[in-house]
Amino acid sequence: MWGIIATWKMAEKGVHLATNGLENNGNILDAVEACVKDVEENPDFSSVGYGGLPNEHGVVELDAAFMNGEDLSVGAVASVKDFLNPCSIARSLMDSQFNNFLAGAGAEVYAQNKGFKRQNMLTESARKHWQEHKKKIHDERLSPYAGHDTVCAAGVDKKGRMATCTSTSGLFYKAQGRVGDSPIPGAGYYVDSDIGGACATGLGEDIMKGCICYEIVRLMKSGLSAQLACEKATLDLHNSLTRRRGKAGDISVVAMNHKGEYGAATNRNSFPFVVGNEQGVKVVIAGYKNGRIITGEQDD
Repeated sequence: MWGIIATWKMAEKGVHLATNGLENNGNILDAVEACVKDVEENPDFSSVGYGGLPNEHGVVELDAAFMNGEDLSVGAVASVKDFLNPCSIARSLMDSQFNNFLAGAGAEVYAQNKGFKRQNMLTESARKHWQEHKKKIHDERLSPYAGHDTVCAAGVDKKGRMATCTSTSGLFYKAQGRVGDSPIPGAGYYVDSDIGGACATGLGEDIMKGCICYEIVRLMKSGLSAQLACEKATLDLHNSLTRRRGKAGDISVVAMNHKGEYGAATNRNSFPFVVGNEQGVKVVIAGYKNGRIITGEQDD
């Protein structure tokens, strides 16, 4: 059985693209990359890639990562500017034994030398949003941070190969050089073809505190279903942070095991995600209420 799962409804078209390949014996590496690239290239999505919301200085800095569940290879980039598809740059970094995670100027030099497409990632719409938000922060004394919706995908192909991919412009109005969980293996993503894969979206500073994606895969290895692993890992981290720190930021996760069975969980009111498999593509909603996680298909 094959399948792919991705965060947020913005990934719906990308999941359709991925399933087209997977149902025709495509490689899961190509499938998750196609899914994430579709979101990166769409300026209507303000939390990823082109049109992503900028940092405190009005600059779009992008983070992305890739992991191959066959050999556990990882590639990641952080704080990359002016490249259209950071997820593809991350994928290319998996090929070497060394230098798999590059940041800032070093990542940009690498991408330039590899011939990746360079362009200004700040759209006029994102620039105006940034200016309006900056004014509100000053005039209304609002918290500067809003918007941190990472696109990420995990899946398995007909040959049982698994992979994960993540991409984000990070926390809106973040400090220059800030990096969240998205490019960090074990935190923002993790996959092992013998077990399953998971990826996360939300407040990276809190997600990193629990290495939640590695924990989900570990729980699946111990015998939990993908759904129960997501629920346990999310609730455990949420409750631990609330007890120790008084509150927990947004934590939302998706997972798929090596059989193509999927799961998702969140500590927010509503978290839509997209699943594609032999039965088709559907948007599903996870939610959190009274300490319990609830999931159900979205009404069209």
